[in-house]
Amino acid sequence: MFVAQELRKNNIAEYLLYMWQVEDTIRAFGCSLPRIRREYIDRFDYDDERKEEEADWFGNLIRMMNQEGCREQGHLQINKVTLQMLSELHQQLLSSSKFPFYNAEYYKVLPFIVELRNRGANKEEGEIETCLNLLYGVMMLRLQKKEITTNTEHALKEVSTFIGMLSDYYKKDKEEPLEF
Repeated sequence: MFVAQELRKNNIAEYLLYMWQVEDTIRAFGCSLPRIRREYIDRFDYDDERKEEEADWFGNLIRMMNQEGCREQGHLQINKVTLQMLSELHQQLLSSSKFPFYNAEYYKVLPFIVELRNRGANKEEGEIETCLNLLYGVMMLRLQKKEITTNTEHALKEVSTFIGMLSDYYKKDKEEPLEF
């Protein structure tokens, strides 16, 4: 919860990736709050009050996952809405002539997006989700200490720059609405 709050303020893409990881963490513990408390939250260097707040947060997420039918796979509605807001901002930035650097960066990553979508199971997912799936997938590979190809590293570098730029615009837009 505490990490999520900080990321949401500072980098919306990192926040989404973190929340996807939290969803997977909950699944890894069988959506069991007692297990998450005992095997996960208790490992943090938090005082009892913070541990209780973290447990409440995880409990709410578990409840939402159960209610929304994403106990086995998929994303919580709150994460889908955040992704949708990012995607809408992406479209606004592309449609405006006031953001030439963003447009240039987009066209630089577009071939990677097309290739990733052609390889992926879900060809209907949006461009931003495709980019985030690459970032999340590589993060998971690194956690598993698996090899990442040179081509994937190159795509990762370009997509990271692009998503970082989108996140910066998102933050700026929240602080003071952008003029498109």
